[in-house]
Amino acid sequence: MSDPTLCDFLPWDADHFGLRIGRVNRRHLTEASVQKIVEWQNSEAIECLYFLADFDDPETARLAQAYNFQLVDIRITLEGTSERGRLARLDPDSQLTMRSFQPADIPILAEIARKSHTDTRFFFDQNFPRDKSEALYEVWIRRSCEGLSDRVVTACVDGQVAGYIVCKILDDASGQIGLVGVAEQSRGKGVGKSLVNAALDWFAGRNIRSVQVVTQGRNIAAQRLYQKCGFATRSVQLWYHRWASV
Repeated sequence: MSDPTLCDFLPWDADHFGLRIGRVNRRHLTEASVQKIVEWQNSEAIECLYFLADFDDPETARLAQAYNFQLVDIRITLEGTSERGRLARLDPDSQLTMRSFQPADIPILAEIARKSHTDTRFFFDQNFPRDKSEALYEVWIRRSCEGLSDRVVTACVDGQVAGYIVCKILDDASGQIGLVGVAEQSRGKGVGKSLVNAALDWFAGRNIRSVQVVTQGRNIAAQRLYQKCGFATRSVQLWYHRWASV
């Protein structure tokens, strides 16, 4: 291939799933580029190739379909503004509290993570073993607690761990909400909204005004949650997977 930057091998993903996995480093396809991409996948024996495409190019969508890329997710990026005092809005009579995670929380957070992200592309694409997809999010929350993120907030209901939110500072002016998870028995009780408010309060305390979060097009509940907290859609993209065996 003449352009070595067109695709990358992803060693972490490959090791986790036990498959040779790669990624396309472009957001649009042309007839020439997609042929080179397929050649690279074949020459590198890549079993699954990720491709994140911008939403606005019909030629890319046509070529993706023609070359057997499978649409597995609609990636929604939302943006909001941080604000101090959001934690003060918690009902004083509620049994819901927010605090920094504690090491003893991690096994519970890990179990919540395994069950909280089933709308993502790894679960939708059933070529990935479900247990490996569950484990992906367990690893993610564990690594976040070990320092991958800048803040992990734990929600507790009646003193029991009920959810988490992961915060990451991107630069001096912007931050990102990573994982958000709520235990199944605590859903519908305002835990998610309180976690988002806790994150926005934390970012505001560090003068981080702009906060982004990514969710899935099929996750209507998450989109509504973020919209209620003042977020608006910033971009829409399409996730494709191309399997060598398909």
